[in-house]
Amino acid sequence: EGIFLIEDAAESLGASYRGKESGTFGDMGVFSFNGNKILTTSGGGMLVSNNAAWIERARFFATQAKEDAPYYEHETYGYNYRMSNVLAAIGVAQMEVLGARVGRRREIFARYTAALEKYEEVTFMPEIAGSRGNRWLTTLTLEYTDPYTVMTALSAEKIESRPLWKPMHLQPLFKNALVAANGTSEKLFSKGLCLPSGSSMTDRDVDRVCSVIEKVLL
Repeated sequence: EGIFLIEDAAESLGASYRGKESGTFGDMGVFSFNGNKILTTSGGGMLVSNNAAWIERARFFATQAKEDAPYYEHETYGYNYRMSNVLAAIGVAQMEVLGARVGRRREIFARYTAALEKYEEVTFMPEIAGSRGNRWLTTLTLEYTDPYTVMTALSAEKIESRPLWKPMHLQPLFKNALVAANGTSEKLFSKGLCLPSGSSMTDRDVDRVCSVIEKVLL
């Protein structure tokens, strides 16, 4: 009681759990519209909530915390975090095709799994029962093969890939921070690989990526 939940839905726009949309489970939800997301305005994001007073307060802080006066009057710190109208319009327009983009990302994920799950060392992110992920990004883990070996092979074919995200507690910036860890995030970082996943990929593009990976695994 007295604890509010801010839901980090940065990458999950279009996903749902038991029919409820991602970003709507908490008291507030936060989405990212960065350039690599399923819907992009090149940067920025969106804050959502059913609490109108909180949203109004957020708008206040995002517009430099200007008080209601004919001149610039500030009683607290504010920020210039507003998205431009032009970028917002681009984002709104993409909402009309969000369903199609999610559908295509899921098709891409299914094509990857169909080709690569036959290898015992390959594991993909499972889908929780009752959920429907947006499959914004297809990732896998390799139990024996060094992911960087696969990345090098892909790069030689001009195909971009990346390791999974480095855990925050391994960043030099936070080397002295308190950490609660059981080794899971470290293991994922050492064994994980992010594959090309853009909605505009063709089946042929996906097959080409799989072909390079299979040559390494074989």
